[in-house]
Amino acid sequence: MTSEVKQQFTLRIVQANSTELVVILYEMLLSYLQESREALAKPDTTGFREGIRRARGCLNELIGSLHMEYEPAPALLQLYLFCLRRLAAGEAKADLEPLEEVEQVMKPLHDAYSQIASQNSGGPVMENSQTVYAGLTYGRNTLTENMTDQGANRGMYV
Repeated sequence: MTSEVKQQFTLRIVQANSTELVVILYEMLLSYLQESREALAKPDTTGFREGIRRARGCLNELIGSLHMEYEPAPALLQLYLFCLRRLAAGEAKADLEPLEEVEQVMKPLHDAYSQIASQNSGGPVMENSQTVYAGLTYGRNTLTENMTDQGANRGMYV
């Protein structure tokens, strides 16, 4: 993942509500699957395994975010565990087919959560984060980002 893409994800995470965070995790997972696919085509087995490892990390975060007392959490848990098993199989065999199966499961979930995210009126999860302003400043036709100084106490309160 390029540093620009990481920066975009970081900015979105800082400003996201709880449902948008799930959408971002799905997008990161799909991005890592794409990276693994591209690495295997080169062939770059180290990059392939690293992409799968990061995709598994996203799945583990999704599993950790489930509230098992509510539906459809038990069904989602089963899907996530299936995807973890398929990623392990793909990594062991250096095969793209299991990655494609995981993608087929995750894309509809991403689309569904994207629709739900627009209905969530909750504020950002990170309440005390830096504010980022983007606009055309300090140069012709260049986009720069300015962060307001909010002191040393920023981020999530513990």
